[in-house]
Order: sequence, then C-alpha cells, then structure tokens
Amino acid sequence: MSRSWSGRLRQRRFQRPRSRWRKLADYALTAAILGLLVLVSARLDRLDTRTAEGVAVINDGDSITLQGERIRLRGIDAPEYAQICRKDGEDYPCGRRSREALSKMVAGKPVSCTGWERDKYDRLLGECTASGVNLNRAQVEAGWAVAYGDYDAEEAIARRDRLGVWAGDFERPRDWRRMHGDMVEIEHGTYGRIWNWLREIFRFS
Repeated sequence: MSRSWSGRLRQRRFQRPRSRWRKLADYALTAAILGLLVLVSARLDRLDTRTAEGVAVINDGDSITLQGERIRLRGIDAPEYAQICRKDGEDYPCGRRSREALSKMVAGKPVSCTGWERDKYDRLLGECTASGVNLNRAQVEAGWAVAYGDYDAEEAIARRDRLGVWAGDFERPRDWRRMHGDMVEIEHGTYGRIWNWLREIFRFS
C-alpha cells in the first residue's frame, strides 16, 4: 500500500463525524436558501418594466404625475419647489424655475415614461420623453437639475456654460433637503439600483 493511500485511509479513519447540531445547521441553511429562491421567483413580476403614457402633470423639476402614476425622473435631482438659490447677489426661486423649465419642455405634449424601480416614496423611477426629447437629460443639460446617478457629462457642460442654477450659487437639492429635515434618498446609480431591486423583492405590501 502506498504511503499516500495509507495516509488518506488514516485520515478518513480518524476524521470526526459531523455532530447532530452541525447537520441541523446545514439543513437549516439549505432550507433558507431554497426559501429565498422561491421568494425571489415569486416576486420577479415586480421587476417588470412599466410604461405610462399620456398628458403629464408637472409636480416639480424632476417629478410628474402620469395617468395617476407618480413618477420621479431617474438619474437627476432638481431643486425642491420651495428651494431658493442666489444669482447676481439676489435670491430667486430656483425650485419654481426648474418646474417651469420642465413644463415648457412638455408644453402639453404626450409624455411617455418607462422604468421598473421605485423609490422609498413608491414613485416609479422613469426615463421620460416628450416628442422624442429625453426630459431627464434635457433638465440636466439646461442646468435646472443636477446629476443624481446619471448624466454626469451633461452636468459638466451645464456647469461650464453656467446654465440654470450654475449661473449663481445654490445648494445641491440633496443637501437642501437634509438641512430642512427631509429624508434623503439614495442616488440612482448602481448601488441605488441594487437597493431598489432588493426593496422590491422583499416588499410585502
């Protein structure tokens, strides 16, 4: 008998069998994994892409209501409606200006939004267009919204050209909300997408 074979035989002979508690723990882990897979499979329908079309009601610079569906424009963050910014040494209502800019882009045209994620306020995070114009991108390009997980290149150009809020001084909407006691949602980038995926899977409402 070779030395290597005898060594393996000796190792098997003196290997301690798994305890009953270890076996129970293994069974419990297996059951938990199977249960998780069943739960995920049962809830995959929540991740289906949704589409809403029609005449939009403009709530503020980055959110609309479409066919009764509240929609947050994904990847951007506009000044809050009550937010004040500063330009040429004077305050001005940048939140209202942002809303007006989005209203002018839509101008009664049919709006179409698609997406599958929802934020913590249960709003659909959507990419929205009106007459072929991507509203998410256009708001950032015009300087009336900042990048929030997407459209960084568009923000850089608006900042360079001092468009919209970049023409003066302002607080990023996220910081403004934090200072005024509002909850701050996660950015709509990769981590935000993963978080929203998990929230949709494990949401029991």
